[in-house]
Amino acid sequence: MAMTDAHAGRKGRAGSGLWGPALANLGLGVPAIVPLYLAWWLLTEYMPMDCALAESTNCNYETLENGFFFTVALVATGLLTLTQVIVIDIALPLWQRRRLAAWLGSAVLIPVPFLACLALTSPA
Repeated sequence: MAMTDAHAGRKGRAGSGLWGPALANLGLGVPAIVPLYLAWWLLTEYMPMDCALAESTNCNYETLENGFFFTVALVATGLLTLTQVIVIDIALPLWQRRRLAAWLGSAVLIPVPFLACLALTSPA
């Protein structure tokens, strides 16, 4: 029996189910480790410092000097990562007429590689 349906040959495509969006978003999570780590550093190291008082013991001036670099790097890498997410999770599925809900729903997997690294490197 000859296949006359145009979509008959596409049965095993990775993008037809949820595996394609899940793997793509996990792949996006690997370069997203950089801006997520920078945000983590700013929230856990830079923000808790209290350098307003001269006699403050909670002020690390080396950390204070690095704050500007980390903020600029966070903005640059965050914009790059956001651009990748928009292209991969919105533009390509719309262009290829795939289910947008599957791609946007699996975007919650983007921070999984960062959380795995954080869990593996945190002290017990």
